[in-house]
Amino acid sequence: MEHNKKNNSLKKVLTIVISLAVAVFFMWLAFRDLEFEKIKSYFEKANYFWVAAAMVFGILAYWFRAVRWNLLLEPMGYRISNSNAFWTIAFGYLMNLTIPRSGELARSTALYGVEKIPVDKSFGTIILERVVDLLCMLLFLGITLIFKYDAIAAFWTFSVNGNSEPESSSGNLWWILGIGVFGAVLFFALRKFLEQNVFFRKIYAIVDGLFQGILSVFKLKEPGKFILYSLAIWLCYYLAAYLVCFSLPETSGFTLADGAFIIVIGTLGMMIPASGGIGAFHFALKIGIGALFLAMGKPYEEGAEVGLAYAFISHTMQLVIMVVMGFISIPMLARADRK
Repeated sequence: MEHNKKNNSLKKVLTIVISLAVAVFFMWLAFRDLEFEKIKSYFEKANYFWVAAAMVFGILAYWFRAVRWNLLLEPMGYRISNSNAFWTIAFGYLMNLTIPRSGELARSTALYGVEKIPVDKSFGTIILERVVDLLCMLLFLGITLIFKYDAIAAFWTFSVNGNSEPESSSGNLWWILGIGVFGAVLFFALRKFLEQNVFFRKIYAIVDGLFQGILSVFKLKEPGKFILYSLAIWLCYYLAAYLVCFSLPETSGFTLADGAFIIVIGTLGMMIPASGGIGAFHFALKIGIGALFLAMGKPYEEGAEVGLAYAFISHTMQLVIMVVMGFISIPMLARADRK
């Protein structure tokens, strides 16, 4: 028993050290070609009214997620307080700042403390949430591919081989969509054959499980509300990202489609297992907004500076929300537990 505890403690320490190392590495990549003094000048002229407005929508996303979680738990016979759901979500995000991806389990454990819902059941609903969030992310990616394909192409080219010249891309979008549709049709046509192969059977099981998880949404008492709250969550994420653009003169003219591009790139950065997305988010936005400037016919280097400044403002805002709401959640959950 003592040996297992030591191993678990060692794994946690190693996970934290590795995530911090990843964060430092990406932060180095972000600043490799730029000077902090130049980035600092953007902070001095920023309009922080728009950052405050973005924070409102960042917090509102917590509330919509809490209400949506209640809808997922209802079919299992549980009706929880929206307030408790809200604070357990805030606590989970705080834990993600320590060990990446630990917030989901911390959230379920905290909910058990105040609502006595078994951890395995609430954790299952969180997995379903992640599937739905992935679909919403793909929706934004689809919008971005349609309206900002040149920026996506430039981002991909520069992030893969460091080439700042955007690819000629007028017909490539239809090739990508065509290949995707053909691959999906081929997969389902050969489904029976693939099921006989051990390797492909495992892949099929994963894909089929995702589809089953998605379809289970329609078994809810109020599937319409669930879809509406899911869209509301991502609308809040979108507005929280887009409104920060108005804080800088260089990004204040960005269109709604540019905002969709930014949330896609920012989400990709946050998916990297760096502590709190630090470094990875900054590097992604540096390249992303640099690519966006490139697609607009502006210098990549200028966009990279603006992107890093935007990333610092946006990410700091997110950190403030997570830390403040997370620390408030601790006494709130303790009081609910005593009740």
